[in-house]
Amino acid sequence: MVMKNKSMQLLMLVLVLGVSCLYGRGGDLTSQQIKEAVYLDGISVPSPGEIFAAINKVSPPNWAMLSHGGVAPITTNRAQLALAVGLLVTNGFVSVEAQDGQQVKNIGRDMMTLSKALGVSQNILSRGNNLIEFADHSEWDSLRQELEATENEVKTTMIEQQDRNLVNLTSAGAWLRGIDVVAKIVMNNYSSEGAALLDEPFLARHLAADLEELSPKLKNDSLVIQVRETLIEIATILEKQNHRFSEEVIAEIQIKASKVIKAIETSSSTKSIP
Repeated sequence: MVMKNKSMQLLMLVLVLGVSCLYGRGGDLTSQQIKEAVYLDGISVPSPGEIFAAINKVSPPNWAMLSHGGVAPITTNRAQLALAVGLLVTNGFVSVEAQDGQQVKNIGRDMMTLSKALGVSQNILSRGNNLIEFADHSEWDSLRQELEATENEVKTTMIEQQDRNLVNLTSAGAWLRGIDVVAKIVMNNYSSEGAALLDEPFLARHLAADLEELSPKLKNDSLVIQVRETLIEIATILEKQNHRFSEEVIAEIQIKASKVIKAIETSSSTKSIP
């Protein structure tokens, strides 16, 4: 699911321009901001919505049986907050698939809270309100679109505020939670097609490399180190399988992802990182 560079650049440009022009953001993006946003993730990281649409085609799960609440940590650690935003985005998609309107509203409120703590709430407030409104009316297709837009809104706002580091953390958090969810689904109803959706070692290494390029204070944060090491461990496991994944290997990947997700959600870090 990793796109070729030209296709990825076009997609990211469309997303950035779409957020700017279609959803009423104040002010135009500068050419430099557009350039940075085009290369936002270096490669295209598939959204949780794309991943879940794929799993629905090959191994439709009982989404309502999957845990999709999550916990928004209480912390001043900006790295942890950015990672947690990524988790919330993915949990939002799971909640939509489960058609759990109340949980979507909870996640929308949590996203507004974390965005405010990160200083990117100005453009997110209306999105959070939209999520709540769509959930009240069970508008599931609109919710999927709004979650996509919210994720990109958060990332482009971070770019505008010179917080590109946080974008990489948000992408890593969202991807890890997506891997966790897909692994659980495949474990419950194994299929080779479903297992193939986990076969993204290059993407895992790319996300880990992005975290290696963070500012020294962020890079040396204990939670960031744990996330980076988990990404590398998952990539190594995937590379050894030669595109053939046993249920035991999938369980191992899920355990590693679940462990670091729990660390992200734990309200134990109060260290402030500028």
